[in-house]
Amino acid sequence: MKLLLIDAYALIYRAYYAFIRNPRINSKGRNISAVFGFVNSLEDVLRRIDPTHIAVGFDPPGPTFRHEIYEQYKAQREETPEDIRFAVPYIRNIIEAYRIPILETPRYEADDVIGTIAKQAESEGFEVYMMTPDKDYGQLVSEHIFQFRPRHGGDYEILGVPQVLEKYGLQSVEQMKDLLGLMGDSSDNIPGCPGVGAKTAQKLLAEYDSIDNLLAHVDRLKGAIPTKITENKEQIRFSKYLATIVTDVPICFDATLCLRREPDKQRLIELYTDLEFRSFINRMGGDSTPKTPSQLSLFDNNTTVQAEKNVTISDIHNTPHIYTLVASESERQALGKHLAQYDELAFDTETDELNPITAHLVGLSFAVKEGEAWYVPVPDRIEDAIHALQPFVEVLQNPRSVKIGQNIKFDMLALQKYSVRVAGPLFDTMIAHYLLNPELRHGMDYLAETYLNYRPIPIESLIGPKGKKQRSMRNVPVEKACDYAAEDADVTLRLKNVFAAKLSDEKIGMLFSDIEMPLVNVLAAMESSGVTIDREALKQSSETLTKTALALEQEIYEIAGQLFNVNSAKQVGEVLFEHLKIDEKAKRTKTGNYTTNEETLEKLRNKHPIVDKLLKYRGVKKLLGTYIDALPELILPETGKIHTSFNQTVTATGRLSSTNPNLQNIPIRDNVGREIRKAFIPEHADNLFLSADYSQIELRIMAHLSGDENMIEAFCSGADIHAATAAKIYKVDVGHVTAEMRRKAKTANFGIIYGISVFGLAERLNIARTEAKGLINGYFETYPKVREYMDTSIAAAKKHGYVETLFHRKRYLPDIYSANAVVRGYAERNAINAPIQGSAADIIKVAMIRIHRRFENEKLRSQMILQVHDELNFDVLNSELKHVREIVLEEMEHAVSLRVPLVADCGTGRNWYEAH
Repeated sequence: MKLLLIDAYALIYRAYYAFIRNPRINSKGRNISAVFGFVNSLEDVLRRIDPTHIAVGFDPPGPTFRHEIYEQYKAQREETPEDIRFAVPYIRNIIEAYRIPILETPRYEADDVIGTIAKQAESEGFEVYMMTPDKDYGQLVSEHIFQFRPRHGGDYEILGVPQVLEKYGLQSVEQMKDLLGLMGDSSDNIPGCPGVGAKTAQKLLAEYDSIDNLLAHVDRLKGAIPTKITENKEQIRFSKYLATIVTDVPICFDATLCLRREPDKQRLIELYTDLEFRSFINRMGGDSTPKTPSQLSLFDNNTTVQAEKNVTISDIHNTPHIYTLVASESERQALGKHLAQYDELAFDTETDELNPITAHLVGLSFAVKEGEAWYVPVPDRIEDAIHALQPFVEVLQNPRSVKIGQNIKFDMLALQKYSVRVAGPLFDTMIAHYLLNPELRHGMDYLAETYLNYRPIPIESLIGPKGKKQRSMRNVPVEKACDYAAEDADVTLRLKNVFAAKLSDEKIGMLFSDIEMPLVNVLAAMESSGVTIDREALKQSSETLTKTALALEQEIYEIAGQLFNVNSAKQVGEVLFEHLKIDEKAKRTKTGNYTTNEETLEKLRNKHPIVDKLLKYRGVKKLLGTYIDALPELILPETGKIHTSFNQTVTATGRLSSTNPNLQNIPIRDNVGREIRKAFIPEHADNLFLSADYSQIELRIMAHLSGDENMIEAFCSGADIHAATAAKIYKVDVGHVTAEMRRKAKTANFGIIYGISVFGLAERLNIARTEAKGLINGYFETYPKVREYMDTSIAAAKKHGYVETLFHRKRYLPDIYSANAVVRGYAERNAINAPIQGSAADIIKVAMIRIHRRFENEKLRSQMILQVHDELNFDVLNSELKHVREIVLEEMEHAVSLRVPLVADCGTGRNWYEAH
């Protein structure tokens, strides 16, 4: 028999903080991270342990006996985050729906309740597993009691007696109480003995076995330790008492009550539906969509009366709904003339694949009034398809009518193959929702369920489930395709009517209409144009980087003094932490291997030269795998180019992202990363590659927003901002600023606008914390209004719940009100940085729009082909080079008026590498 005991609050907190940087927010705006993480952990442990019996321990409301005898017990702890308070009732309801008993006793913590039950169950022949990350539980481990301990990265370890003794350097489990008594426990505010840490405590216990024996022989000790122990002997005894888990709580283990039972699935589905846990519902075989009207009804060409058997969206709006299949030539002509009468038109394309550059049209749907839509099937042959589309070309290319779509850039690109160039003002419902709620999902099904209380027809019902070979939309019966496609156009129109009002209410209408919508045309042109790749250059880069990787591999072997598989995380861990003993506290994965991920190695970079070589080696291998060897596979045979997709609705800051391939992540700071850029070339041999990027744009925005006179003066005078900063911090003439001073000032300049801490700056520069503190203090003395700006930004976020960019893009920060310092601190850093980073993103978007318009208006054949953060790249005709350079620099440097000049640097070459 196997009993699983779960420490509820320990897991709830752990789950919440695991998502602190990327919280899970549902459509109601609630942070559901803690609930989601807890359920995930619960299901995971049930699979791993497969217990016959189970119970969950909760801390009771109100103080415990430890608070009664020690007022400072856990007094240092931050307030419970509001999102955890919201989560706990849901979690308790979920536990009850799982039919798992909750154990809770007044005046005793969950640790004590679990400890008591564990000992009682062990005496009845149970193997007991206590699920908790808390080290205190080590004192309870025995031959039949184990700690199931979650670790970082979804990893777990099972601690029995041998593992506890090895992990904490003890000779007996009983010593765990003495260890905590000596070293204290900062998480519970247990003081211990001042000046005695884990290693000292372990040495003392190895020699004297227990606190009592240590105190009896304190006179044998040497140095400062005996004085510390003598002066604090009562505190040490008291700390041990506080750290000891009670195992005689007035509660009895009831095996029958704790017997594992089948969950109440219906109750769980209700809870998960409310929380919007679709994956959990699907896993249980339930329906993860709201219980709303089923489908819009289908009408054939001649039907004028709604089919009675269908329940439609009209139940919501009380209007008739007519979806019409338009198949004949005469019907297409009639529909084209009808649509031409309207100033607004929602449309959607159906294609045979998801790459709009290579996709073929299957059909086109239109809607101009809510509840009325048409579907036009499109023949497979290009010539026939162009003919079928002819009645709608004038409508779609009308420069005066508004075109409405969901991810409309896809539809525009798909239509280009058929010589249809969508024109006129655009309204993209996906982007509209992104501006309103940047951190939520923006798919049409989600938006329909959230804003229209309506469940659209799932695409899987037409082409088959995900994860399996799906049929082409071309093979779906036209009647079903009509129902699905017409609904898309109708729902998109309805969403537009909802979002248009909301954009106005939130005062972001101009951001939407003047920046994000015009940008769609720019990005569509860039994606359609694509980027030419030099296969031979990639081949040469592959050979160069392969040699670099081999050289680094040999250096690693020499430093290690042995041969091993550098690509094996297991062997790397053994070399680093067993052979070289770089870190005594090295973490392990769930398989028992040492953790050697990039984050771990970065923290150890300065501890041993082998770590730097390993990181460089991995960087080279990543470049080879992600770009050098992968890019040729992404060249489309139809165009001979790479066509990356630029995304407007991914990042919360407003920055663009790119996929297939992700060109935003190409490293640029080292020669190895720059090697990739040699492969990006102009389309024609006599063209040139032009690259232009903003100089220190985020610092310039900081100068503008803060109004700091010293920073403004430095930028307006054209001074080297990092040298100027160093001169003021170190109080030397700018001519005496060394390269090292400038490097530190540069790190401070950029780090501080991202809210870097003293510890973070010290770690990044590999300097003492006192020096880092002096750097930060010197920075704020130099630029005092930067500190004022930071304080003002945080205050504004607390007042409004959001911060804004120069163009009124909002970044919502609900955690700014948190009573928990860690949670609040993260929101405060975003409050400082989001207006800066978001404004930089908006400014380059404005520049892109203006450059694109001038190229079109002046009929230039040169093309903008790439955007990477603060950088724009162009394929330029030699004959147009001078004029293109003038346009690019003029529009980039005058995209917005700031208190300091915007400066863009421009270069040209035969490839991206030479131009940068």
